[in-house]
Amino acid sequence: MLTILGFTMIATFLVLIMLKKMSPIAALVLIPALFCVFVGKGAKLGDYVIDGVTSLAPTAAMLMFAIVYFGVMIDVGLFDPIVRGILKFCKADPLRIVVGTAVLAAIVSLDGDGSTTFMITVSAMYPLYKRLKMSLVVMTGVAAMANGVMNTLPWGGPTARAATALKVSASDIFVPMIPALAVGMLAVLVLSYVLGRRERKRLGVLTLDEVLVEEPAESETVLVGAGGDNKGLAAGKGDNKQAASGSSGSGTDADAELPDEDEGFQGLDPDRPTLRPKLYWFNALLTVTLLVAMIMEWLPIPVLFLLGAALALTVNFPHMPDQKARLGAHAENVLNVSGMVFAAAVFTGVLQGTGMVDHMATWLVDNIPDGMGPHMAFVTGVLSIPLTYFMSNDGFYFGIVPVLAEAGNAHGVSTLEIARASLVGQPLHMSSPLVPAVYVLVGMAKVEFGDHTRFVVKWAALTSLVVLGAGILFGII
Repeated sequence: MLTILGFTMIATFLVLIMLKKMSPIAALVLIPALFCVFVGKGAKLGDYVIDGVTSLAPTAAMLMFAIVYFGVMIDVGLFDPIVRGILKFCKADPLRIVVGTAVLAAIVSLDGDGSTTFMITVSAMYPLYKRLKMSLVVMTGVAAMANGVMNTLPWGGPTARAATALKVSASDIFVPMIPALAVGMLAVLVLSYVLGRRERKRLGVLTLDEVLVEEPAESETVLVGAGGDNKGLAAGKGDNKQAASGSSGSGTDADAELPDEDEGFQGLDPDRPTLRPKLYWFNALLTVTLLVAMIMEWLPIPVLFLLGAALALTVNFPHMPDQKARLGAHAENVLNVSGMVFAAAVFTGVLQGTGMVDHMATWLVDNIPDGMGPHMAFVTGVLSIPLTYFMSNDGFYFGIVPVLAEAGNAHGVSTLEIARASLVGQPLHMSSPLVPAVYVLVGMAKVEFGDHTRFVVKWAALTSLVVLGAGILFGII
């Protein structure tokens, strides 16, 4: 019964947000609360929610201060050279812009933190997507898949969890997987090329001068800050609601609707008052030090970002009114993301507290045919795709993977093969509604979570299958 209710609860949540019948925050809170009552454990709902909030509070704190830190770094111009380099490469060509999105997301993902990757990628690419009227779900989808492949780095999380759960070396898991993961990254680039060609066919190619030159006559220019305040970025408020009509009219996923709000062109203003060119190398050194400290685990990540945000604000904006202005500029992103994380805590708390996750995992393992025993690595790879989407990495790697490893060992399948196969689902996992970083991505890109989900699921699942196929072909899995 708990198995059926667990799958039904997840399906109900996904259907409602994809059909836009409920907002993600409302769905994450109300649906599990309702199912908790159905299970007959409504009296314990408070305990489940508190447990979920307690487990996710460090993540929420990390995201809050990470948004402030990287928001300040964007304000002061640390990433302006990256933006200029991407603009120079892309040349207002939709194909290059989509491929550039994948490359940028992959490079920034080397720090092992998804929220960081998405903040930098969206800040760099959002102006071009909006001005060219490109599909924003293409940007979020490509960035999420590229980050998902790179998320398998030993310091990214899943590999370390698999190593801990199975008591093996993280390097023994990751290093042999490099060829398969490289093929997965190549698949993301190929997919980016295909999606870019769709966008190019739909919109055509402009020169950068044509993109930047004139706005509609009735538009009016205002100043919009990087976090939504009234300082920092130049923006033209023309009527950009309607995407340019394509020659093919095929209605592909690349043609997904843009947000309804009237947003106009936004780009990094080289003369914005928040720039701190004299502090560029200090900010660069601070950021590198912060990333190294994350990788080396000198302090917990929430503590590192808390200290980093405080130091960045104090040095770059020593006057209190300026600090308050920067905090206010990024308050909307902070509130949206932290609110979503705490709402997700209700969902995960009920799933785990009622025992739904355990029953779902047991049902899946019990229904694996006996003849599949010698192929448990393949089975693990296939199961990792939906399971890491429907549950947290902690639940999957500490609750399910050890069971799969035991079943594999009984049929002569090594623990390392099971561990490597368990990484396959990460390209899809990064778009799971239980991953806090994805709300940074869709929030900054102003994309509906349901639109992102509809677009990315099939492509991310395909990327995961490519990684699995490459692993089998190379004899890694």
